[in-house]
Formats: sequence, C-alpha cells, structure tokens
Amino acid sequence: MNVRQESRETVVAHVVGLAGSLRPGSATQMAVRCALLGAEDVGARTQLLDLASYDLPFLGRDIEPTGRSAVERFLGDIRAADGIVLGSPELHGSLSGVLKNALDLANRETFEGKMLGLIGVAGGRMGAGETLSHMRAIGRSLRAWVVPAQVSIGAAGTAFDSRGEPVDPELRDRLMYVGRQVAHFAWLHKCENHLQFVKEWEGTLTSDIAE
Repeated sequence: MNVRQESRETVVAHVVGLAGSLRPGSATQMAVRCALLGAEDVGARTQLLDLASYDLPFLGRDIEPTGRSAVERFLGDIRAADGIVLGSPELHGSLSGVLKNALDLANRETFEGKMLGLIGVAGGRMGAGETLSHMRAIGRSLRAWVVPAQVSIGAAGTAFDSRGEPVDPELRDRLMYVGRQVAHFAWLHKCENHLQFVKEWEGTLTSDIAE
C-alpha cells in the first residue's frame, strides 16, 4: 500500500493505558482513562490494562510456572500495543513499586519503538515531577519514544469528581492531549511515514507542551 494513501480508517493505532495503582477507582486510573479518551478522539483503539488482574509475580519469581503464565499474558498485551500511557502515583519520590515491578518484568524488545505517554499523580500540591523524571528515564532505557507532553497532577484527592472526571477542564485537556500525542505518533510510526513522523516530532519538541 502506498503510504500517502494510508488513513486512520485503514491503519488504526492501538493504545493501552497502564496505571501503577491496584486500588479500584484510584486517581491514577482516572487520569489514565481520561488520556485514553484523547487517544480515541484521534481514531485509536484503546484498552485500560488492570495490573491487579494479572497477579504478576515479583521479578525473580517469574520463572515459576504460575508466575510465568501471568507475565506472558501481560507482556503479550504490551507487545500488541502501538502506544502506551503510563500513569503512577508518586510514592516516596518515585513511581509505585507495582508499576516498577511490571516494567522490570519487560525488556527492550517489548517496548522498543512504541510511543509512551507519562502521567504522574501526587497527593501533595507540588505534583509528581520526580515520578515523571524516573518514568521518562525508564522509557528511554527501554528504547520507547517518550512523547514530549506529560502531566503532573497535584492534590489528587480533589482533582476528580465522583464520576471520575477531572474537576478542572484544563486538567482534562492536558490529559487528553497526552493521549492524542501517543495515538498520533503511534499512527505515523505504524504507517511507516517516517519523514512526517520526524518533522512533526521535531516541531512538537520546540513548541509549547503540556507540563
């Protein structure tokens, strides 16, 4: 197929969300879910992966039969994605242990070439800057494309309403922007439209981005 003729109808990016919290209805899950809505807005197919449903073992126990089956299922879902939205609460100045362990169970082959969007969630007003920095370093180590847009959420306990919607419309827009970037660049990459990918990527790096 001619790349110039490819469209969002013929090539659909698959974007998954991964929240580093096992608590149902956590602010982190709400934030990731909102970002996935942004990905859907630009034609992506999305799925929120629930880490609790995998019952992943700690790294080192993944060679045991039960653990290996859980890890294979998790890694299969990650491999099937073109883009990933990672969200984590900030705990002791870094990402959550459950998310770090899940990422430790993966390898570069699993993440290489995928688009990666980042969301950090903190209970305090200062936000989750340290968590975002650590996740960005991990994403680069895994050879993923970490999109320029990222969101740091402070005072997470009051950031979402009872329906799981961001109270502040600006926060909603920023979260959806992360999802749109992940989906858009994943689509360009999947189309193998590399010249356009590089052109738009460089343009995004020099423009104002959501922080």
